[in-house]
Amino acid sequence: MNRATTNGVEIAYEAFGPPAGRPLLLIMGLGSQLINWDVELCELFADRGHRVVRFDNRDAGLSTHFHEAGVPHFNPGPDGVLAPPPYLLEDMADDTAGLLDALGWDAAHVLGASMGGMIAQSFAIRHPSRTLSLTSIMSTPSPHIGSPTPEAMAVLVTRSAPERDAVVRRAIESRRVIGSPGYPADDERVARLAGESFDRAYDPAGFARQLAAIRGSGDRTAGLRELSVPALVIHGEADTLVQLPGGQATADAIPGAKLLTFPGMGHDLPRELWPDIVAAVTDLTERAHRP
Repeated sequence: MNRATTNGVEIAYEAFGPPAGRPLLLIMGLGSQLINWDVELCELFADRGHRVVRFDNRDAGLSTHFHEAGVPHFNPGPDGVLAPPPYLLEDMADDTAGLLDALGWDAAHVLGASMGGMIAQSFAIRHPSRTLSLTSIMSTPSPHIGSPTPEAMAVLVTRSAPERDAVVRRAIESRRVIGSPGYPADDERVARLAGESFDRAYDPAGFARQLAAIRGSGDRTAGLRELSVPALVIHGEADTLVQLPGGQATADAIPGAKLLTFPGMGHDLPRELWPDIVAAVTDLTERAHRP
């Protein structure tokens, strides 16, 4: 495990693929850790000529946790938190820029999923000269676009008991609500990742602080309209957590962005779609790359 100190936090990261490959930074979603980018998926990207880096966002995994900030207090509705959050998505985007410095990368292809897509969007807006291309997966420019169904919202805000077995069971139950109905459920993988995540760093308060950052960061549509970076937007047509209008709005906002949707895909990355996703991202990075 490698570590980089930047923007006042320590970021844990891992790298795959040839050092001279096209730099591809993978940004994970709400409460998720770098291990949620499967090694096999990272290797598929590496096999297509990428130098792949996956990392833990602040308040997740082995990166810095803001324990002293406590647990945010949310409004009962979708409009935000009762007090300013301890940080915003923009801060997480600046963490990402600092990680590039530690890696010695002037610029990178950035790919984010869910909240990671929001961070990737913020990165491209705040650091356009360092963005070779932008891929936003199952994400949205605003928490008010593509909002969760009531069932998916319940998954988002319902806590499980703080025991490993309960957390694993909760992960499997959640996948049945927000996962991909068009593809076989891989409960064994979900359970393994949930257990490994619990063992690495179990921090429900960190999850809540990241959620507060999403709600407090506002709408990125205006900033996305000013981008001139090659962009790809991928979304599942059966996503109940960030519904399809979120992806459509992202693609509509970014000039020249390509929108790729998959029937039966929910709020996860089914193994069966990995070849198609890797091919689409590789096509983008090959066209957008500059030495």
